[in-house]
Amino acid sequence: MKNLVIANWKMNPVSKEKAKEIFKEIKNNVEDLASEVVVCPPFIYLSFLSSEKKGIILGAQDVFFEEKGSFTGEISPLEIKDLGVEYVIVGHSERRKLFNETDEQINKKIKKSLEVGLNVILCVGETEEEKNQGKTNEILEKQIKQGLSQINDFENINIAYEPVWAIGTGNNCSVDETKNSINFIRQFVKPETRILYGGSVKSENSADYIEKAGANGLLVGRASLDAEEFVKIVKSVE
Repeated sequence: MKNLVIANWKMNPVSKEKAKEIFKEIKNNVEDLASEVVVCPPFIYLSFLSSEKKGIILGAQDVFFEEKGSFTGEISPLEIKDLGVEYVIVGHSERRKLFNETDEQINKKIKKSLEVGLNVILCVGETEEEKNQGKTNEILEKQIKQGLSQINDFENINIAYEPVWAIGTGNNCSVDETKNSINFIRQFVKPETRILYGGSVKSENSADYIEKAGANGLLVGRASLDAEEFVKIVKSVE
């Protein structure tokens, strides 16, 4: 299977011009590589980047669990698919923490995304407190089982292991810890399901997560806003 490398720009950059600049530089340097590369910009940039996406795949950072209706401020899976989006991130720890998303809501988002033909990246991971209490596996099992409840078709499901304590901190998870978590996660998904690592990924450590920890790709946050660094990350896992 191809490695899957995802750029999650979060709420960045703050101008359309800068978004186009970063996207173009990434596209020009990865379109001939073997890995599957997905860029997830803010919703407002999806429309104009869809016309620039030849050789690269677009993803969305979130989605709502209804196709249409009176849900002010939300974006439906049909709306983002209509823009040429192929992937959607669901259950990111920032959504869980800052917006109080529950596993039940995440499950509904996944089901609706799959219904319309989107590929899902389900994010799971423990907090520092949960890690220190020895609850990592307990948390991962709960998030996976509840997030994927009543879902039997795993063809378009990808799992991103993102320990919350490693995201944006520079304190990346060790290869051994990541390997243990990836092996644990594999118990609950199909053999062909891609499991990614995310959390302070940079070009100096990215290859180890693929070669030594057994990840099938990476979910890259802050470093993906630096086009040169992100391209290095993609090339390091080829």
